[in-house]
Amino acid sequence: MATATKTKTTLKPLEDRVVILPNKAETKTASGIYLPEGAQEKPLMGKVVAAGPGKLTDDGNRAPLGVKKGDIVVYGQYAGSEVELDGVSHMICRESELLGVVEK
Repeated sequence: MATATKTKTTLKPLEDRVVILPNKAETKTASGIYLPEGAQEKPLMGKVVAAGPGKLTDDGNRAPLGVKKGDIVVYGQYAGSEVELDGVSHMICRESELLGVVEK
């Protein structure tokens, strides 16, 4: 009898790109009103799950990224590209499209 094993897909970003797992969209307002899916705003924050090696400079060296795996970042509304890995939506964007890193 053959058994199916679920494999986890990994994505290694190139150059100065980062892979972000977006936060879940708010389904309820602060006052407790539930929002329909069409009225929910696209989340603009997420956790970096993978980062590329950095951009190659003109002199042949790699410029290190300012973010690392595990950082919580804020990105623009139209930044990056959405991809789906193992049924989970992720964002891939360049480091220059990130607006900031959330520090606690």
